[in-house]
Amino acid sequence: MNFTSLTFLIFLTIVFALYWLFPQRRAQNLLLLITSYVFYGWWDYRFCGLMFASSLIDYAAGLGIASATSPFRRRVWLSCSVAMNLGMLATFKYFNFFTESFAALAATLGWQVDPFTIQVILPVGISFYTFQTMSYTIDVYRGELKACRCLIDFCAFVSFFPQLVAGPLERASNLLPQFERERRFDEKLATDGLRLMLWGFFKKLVLADGLAPIVNARFNDIPASSGPQLLLATICFAFQIYCDFSAYSDIAIGTARQFGITLMRNFNHPYCAASLSDFWRRWHISLSTWLRDYVYFPLGGSRGTALQCTTAILLTFLISGFWHGAAWHFVAWGLLHGIATAATRGRTLRLPWLSSRWDWLSHAVAVGLTFSFVCLSWILFRAATLADARTILTKIAFKSFRSREWLDLPGDLGNQSRVTLVVLGLFILSEWFLRKYEHPIQLARLPLPVRWAAYTLLIWGTLELMPLTSNSDFIYFQF
Repeated sequence: MNFTSLTFLIFLTIVFALYWLFPQRRAQNLLLLITSYVFYGWWDYRFCGLMFASSLIDYAAGLGIASATSPFRRRVWLSCSVAMNLGMLATFKYFNFFTESFAALAATLGWQVDPFTIQVILPVGISFYTFQTMSYTIDVYRGELKACRCLIDFCAFVSFFPQLVAGPLERASNLLPQFERERRFDEKLATDGLRLMLWGFFKKLVLADGLAPIVNARFNDIPASSGPQLLLATICFAFQIYCDFSAYSDIAIGTARQFGITLMRNFNHPYCAASLSDFWRRWHISLSTWLRDYVYFPLGGSRGTALQCTTAILLTFLISGFWHGAAWHFVAWGLLHGIATAATRGRTLRLPWLSSRWDWLSHAVAVGLTFSFVCLSWILFRAATLADARTILTKIAFKSFRSREWLDLPGDLGNQSRVTLVVLGLFILSEWFLRKYEHPIQLARLPLPVRWAAYTLLIWGTLELMPLTSNSDFIYFQF
């Protein structure tokens, strides 16, 4: 079931109405548990069994850790939880990658190895809920969270449908306690949630789906595309993936607020960042902070020597790239960000020949350089292979540039794409000038007629500007 489908809107309306008919938390949690499995099973009911197995394993591990009488037994329970979760990820997401990579390595050494592969469907959202449940057992082991005694509460926390498929990747210490306490309808919270959902629908349907034809036309036909066309497609992809993923997060957070549940903010105007470290504090915040707390800090983080810190950064980003996909171009993307982040860590760009009153110019240059690096690195993320990424970068860097090629948009979608690019320009301006706000339609202080006029304009603008052949799948479903 997709957020941008009519089916989801009907589903949400029914669940919302039933949810607030129940006055007690246990009944509300049971309803959320049932409806979350319906939501998840809409793709493939077989996925539900895997998620329930993951929930049972970590529920039992949490109780085992809490009741263990020795540090050794606590470590055994934690190890079982981590091994089972990583084992599921390795089987469903990485098994074929490992075997095929081994066969390719053997071939370079002159050995003929037929890789053994398994034909399995990648369960939607498995990378998210396995990391989320691992955070629970790790926090219980660290003594930062009490073990959950109610299986319904725990399973509802794991399967909570707004953030189940693509995040935010919630910490157990933030989300689970909300399922363990009574909730009352908060009109202000729910109303702001609706505003956030509306903004998310606009970003997904108008911008992300509107930019997709430009990106797909060039990245799917690299030999026939020129350097300027590929550069434009790369810039468009930078905003496509941002609008697509942040839109999912906005809709997820807004939907959760309808049930009195608060999810963490996942994006904070990342393309306004003035350094790579700043970018990763703003982009996919839930994953970045998860990796920081459960990978980077345990490896020594900033508390160790310069070598230990650099090693921790590189390993953290390597895991981040690998988390995104079982392919070498994802690994290269993560490693590239790791190297660049380690090299620029603790450094702030300042143009030395300018006085302090011109610091804004230094900041603007830093933002531009950071965006340029992030934008070009997205080529590794979007390209199908490392060879394709190399070809794209070569064309952008060395092939001749002709100004008219910038407007040579794909086929009969040209007019629609030009409108999308104009809207994108307005969106970029709103991102910059309203970067202090969570989203641009926080209009609570304006008169009611003005607010409703803005909402109506955004709704009709979305319906009018969205592509007729909109691709409703979110990019991060594949991760």
